[in-house]
Amino acid sequence: MKSRPIPAALIFLLFAAFVFEAGAQDFGFGFTDGEEESAGSSAGVSGASSGSFPISVKLGGKIKGELNAFFDDLNTFEEFRKSKAGDIFSGALNFSASGSNADGVISLDLKAGAAPLSINEAYLRVFFGPANIEAGLRKLTWGKADSFGPLDVVNPLDYSDLSRITDVMAVKIARPMVHGAVSTGSSSKLEAVFLPGFEGHRFASSGRWFPSILGSGVASAFAKDYYSNPLYLSNPLFVSGRDLIKNRLESADLSGYGGFAVMPKTDTFEYMQAGLRFTTTMGPADLGVQYFFGNLFRPSCSFEGINTFFGDLLAVVPSNPRYTGNLSLLRPRVEYNRYHQLGADYARVIAGFNVRMELAAHITSDLAGEAGWVRNPFIGWSAGFDRDLAWGISVNLQCNETVRLFRDKNNNPAIDVEGGRPPTFTRLTLILSRKFLRDDLELKFTGIFDPEDRDLYLIPSVVLTFGEVTADFSAGIFAGRDGGELSQYRNNGYIKTALSYTF
Repeated sequence: MKSRPIPAALIFLLFAAFVFEAGAQDFGFGFTDGEEESAGSSAGVSGASSGSFPISVKLGGKIKGELNAFFDDLNTFEEFRKSKAGDIFSGALNFSASGSNADGVISLDLKAGAAPLSINEAYLRVFFGPANIEAGLRKLTWGKADSFGPLDVVNPLDYSDLSRITDVMAVKIARPMVHGAVSTGSSSKLEAVFLPGFEGHRFASSGRWFPSILGSGVASAFAKDYYSNPLYLSNPLFVSGRDLIKNRLESADLSGYGGFAVMPKTDTFEYMQAGLRFTTTMGPADLGVQYFFGNLFRPSCSFEGINTFFGDLLAVVPSNPRYTGNLSLLRPRVEYNRYHQLGADYARVIAGFNVRMELAAHITSDLAGEAGWVRNPFIGWSAGFDRDLAWGISVNLQCNETVRLFRDKNNNPAIDVEGGRPPTFTRLTLILSRKFLRDDLELKFTGIFDPEDRDLYLIPSVVLTFGEVTADFSAGIFAGRDGGELSQYRNNGYIKTALSYTF
């Protein structure tokens, strides 16, 4: 994960202190929207400003030790000796200060390594009666789904280590933004957000969690459609070298979308994003609607020079049967597609079930479904519930799905970023838990299943709590059909032991 310079955090803290001292009347700090949990328990420090105004500063955090071992490292003692323990030490420091009309938060992540400190969140919030405005590095949650619903589109996610996937806030990446909210009634709120730049989802660039879509899978995407290429079919001389060329494409090193593809720079106003969200309560139901204009988190890659590439093969293969092609002619095109989102969510209790639903339309520039480098418009929806069952067992089930539109216009994986894929992608997430010993012991099971890929990720865990100390024992198992988004990590099964202290 990218580290942010600590001097920036210190400057922010000094600036916040200046604002508080200049405008404070009586100081007190209150977290909202779940922030208290992320900051941990904290100790308050009180003093006085140049007048008679009190000041309150809080410090909290967490210290954590963790050991992670992969199953394939435990096959033999020799493999275990060569394996790495990973980042054994990690932690967090959370600073907060507040006044009658402003407060600020700095949350720092700590870990062993070349960059021991990085900023998790850092923002300043100012209150104007029923309205507030906050600016800085922020993690913002939109929508009502428990895990990665279609309306939660403000922050990208960090997929560089899937052993953390069950901690939603931990995998979110804070982004610079300006966010405002105003209460429009006793149970209604209007929000607006502006992000001056953009960052896509993060993926590992190498190692165990390197996804296949960033490697030879890109080449395989159009190699699969190799035999149906019209240039190939029209020239019988190509038959003699087809298997050789096909193998060359499938084994080509196209890491990072070909290595020769330039990734766009997205920290400019060209990639700015903005959104509006309104939430209210009507009778027993909580409702929300939103609009967002931004960029899809997953990049699109297509090969604009695919016909030129095959044409070059046609010209050279007759005289040189072992010629495997000039990959630079493929001219890969990589971009983050712009889109508009219109969405709504709904939540209420029905027959003892806490039900949550989301529905959103994503409108890209490819309204005809024919531009291979632009993802098609699609519908995203989510439905789920949680409920306490018999014997103290709690269940949480959520289904997320995207439905691609205009699939029949272009489904050629050689020239379309979504070609060759089914029109839907569905993910089911099941969480079962049971607490014992006055809630100090929790048994938990998380299962993630992708029906289209027929693969799954199973995460059993045991959590022991002793006051501020927590011991967590968990495991991760990947299984299913080869080539799936989850099953590609079938060799990454692991066991993890963690001990943490929250203060």
